[in-house]
Amino acid sequence: MRARYGVPLGITAVGAAGLVYAAGFEVRSFRLRRVTVPVLPRGMRPLRVLQVSDIHMVSGQRKKQRWLQSLAGLRPDFVINTGDNLSDPEGVPETLDALGPLMEFPGAYVFGSNDYYGPKPRNPARYLLEKASGKHGLNGNPPVVGAIHNPWKELRDAFDAAGWVNLSNARGRLKLDDVEIAMTGLDDPHIKRDRYGEVAGGPESDADLSLAVVHAPYLRVLDAFTADRYPLILAGHTHGGQLCIPFYGALVTNCDLDARRVKGLSTHHAAGHTSYLHVSAGCGTNRYTPVRFACPPEATLLTLTPPTP
Repeated sequence: MRARYGVPLGITAVGAAGLVYAAGFEVRSFRLRRVTVPVLPRGMRPLRVLQVSDIHMVSGQRKKQRWLQSLAGLRPDFVINTGDNLSDPEGVPETLDALGPLMEFPGAYVFGSNDYYGPKPRNPARYLLEKASGKHGLNGNPPVVGAIHNPWKELRDAFDAAGWVNLSNARGRLKLDDVEIAMTGLDDPHIKRDRYGEVAGGPESDADLSLAVVHAPYLRVLDAFTADRYPLILAGHTHGGQLCIPFYGALVTNCDLDARRVKGLSTHHAAGHTSYLHVSAGCGTNRYTPVRFACPPEATLLTLTPPTP
């Protein structure tokens, strides 16, 4: 009997241990990723950009709140929030409390689908089915019925009051002492709110640096930004795959971006041009799938520099 049932029981035990680790430890094992990106004109001083993404705040997540508050100690030159702040219609006050110290710095933001709509329970296998079919979010799928609406306007108003620039299908600027940063952003492509025609035209020639910002890194958006010659695109949404296989990586990206670029710094090529792309793995999860495996929650401090000689 031991020979017959030992292997299945062993597999079950390993699976249970993995679930305990993913739900009990790694999902709260917050990390800071540090990346250097050579996109500044020669002679400019380095700029430190803190990117936060996919917070998915749920009431009661005190450790996440404290960790986000602590990031203000990095003293970034500015902050970029790439969306999906909420995973709870009641989570706005705690999100703003967590981000409060960061809102003392110059910043800009775009929203993701979870800022607008509350999550529903979902079979994780659907992500694999969507990958196989090439349909993600509202891109090829029918409209959502009975969606829960989040109080995103309260979030927007607080960000705006703090001086953060709303880049949802908009352009904006940050003035940092002697440096002028121009930014172009889109609303979330995952729910087909992106309107590139409203912001097309490429970097602004009188700015020291132009950045592109979007929540979900769909290829149509990356192609457009790259063809318009933006040197750097910042995005989130993917959760880094969330449940990854050690020594292999992510199985899904929840969009049409390839898994090889699911998180971190890479490049994107379109129309004969190349842009740097940074995808944050984010620091949260959907409230109904509160697990991470081989993909710790994160924020990123990007140091922008001139290219090396």
